[in-house]
Amino acid sequence: MSDQELLDRIVCDPKVMTGKPGIKGTRLTVDYILNLLAHSSTAGDILAEYSGLKAEDIQACLLFASRSLLDTTFMPLVANRA
Repeated sequence: MSDQELLDRIVCDPKVMTGKPGIKGTRLTVDYILNLLAHSSTAGDILAEYSGLKAEDIQACLLFASRSLLDTTFMPLVANRA
């Protein structure tokens, strides 16, 4: 699946979840899926919990997040300790 096909799975509809980026046809937001992954859920766990979801939807969330951060510069949250 191409990057554009994956990104087409993500929508921002002001009538759904106040316009937060989400998976098309669901009320699952990109940040919710990323939070699940960050807290040790596997893609398999997420797919088992949400029967209508496809692996490509999770890939789309990851791609959307990575594209959103392309032009972002981060500063460390905590100074390095020597």
